[in-house]
This record gives sequence, structure tokens and C-alpha cells, in this order.
Amino acid sequence: MKYLHTMIRVHDLDATLRFFCEGLGLREARRMDNEAGKYTLVFLSAPESPESEIELTYNWGSTEDYGSARNFGHLAFRVDDIYATCERLSKMGITINRPPRDGHMAFVRSPDLVSIELLQKGASLPPREPWKSMPNSGVW
Repeated sequence: MKYLHTMIRVHDLDATLRFFCEGLGLREARRMDNEAGKYTLVFLSAPESPESEIELTYNWGSTEDYGSARNFGHLAFRVDDIYATCERLSKMGITINRPPRDGHMAFVRSPDLVSIELLQKGASLPPREPWKSMPNSGVW
């Protein structure tokens, strides 16, 4: 058996692609528009693990409430510099729900409320401001 991908339903494909590609650095591997089914599938992967993908499913014109996504759990990504990643996301208007106070772990949410865990590659970075004293915000 081989793991292929995790699928996430999205409401705003452009906002979600901006989050995952500009914010987290994932790359679009392929895309499929299905006119008959009225949906678009976009497959994303991380540069260091292109074999593991996230499938974004955009159902054209859907107003279905996908909920808060808490039942899903979370996706996790190892990052080279957790502070730089959180700063980039913050500048994009993304709330850092659980700041990297310990220099090791943070949580954010995608535009579709999917929890994303960010883990520092290698040893934890020394704690530093503004992250060290930043409180949690919302849920993740």
C-alpha cells in the first residue's frame, strides 16, 4: 500500500492556493477541471516530499457549510525557520493561533479553517519576541 494524498474541500480556491503556495511554499503539481461534475481538483506538494500531496477540491458555486474542520485534525509541515514562516504568514493576514513561543511549534488555520501545525526543522530556535510573549488566538 502507498499513501497518496489528503483531500480538503475549499470555498475560495485562490485564497487557499495563496495560503499554501505563497505562505507555506507548496507547489502546484497538477490541476483538473471537471466541467460535467462542476469541480476543480488541485494537487499540491512540498518541495522536500513531492510524493505526498494535498488535494484541494473546489466545488463550483457550492455554499455547503464544511464546518470548522476540527473533526479533521491537522496537517503538519516541517519548516526551515519557524519564525520566518510565521512572519510571512502574519504579513499575509493569517492569524498565528498558537505562536512559536518555544521556537519549535506553531499552529495556523487555512482560509477554510484547516489546522496547520508548523514544526521547526532540527533543534528548536531560541525563544524570541514578538513570538515569546504572544498569546494564543482562537482555536486550532
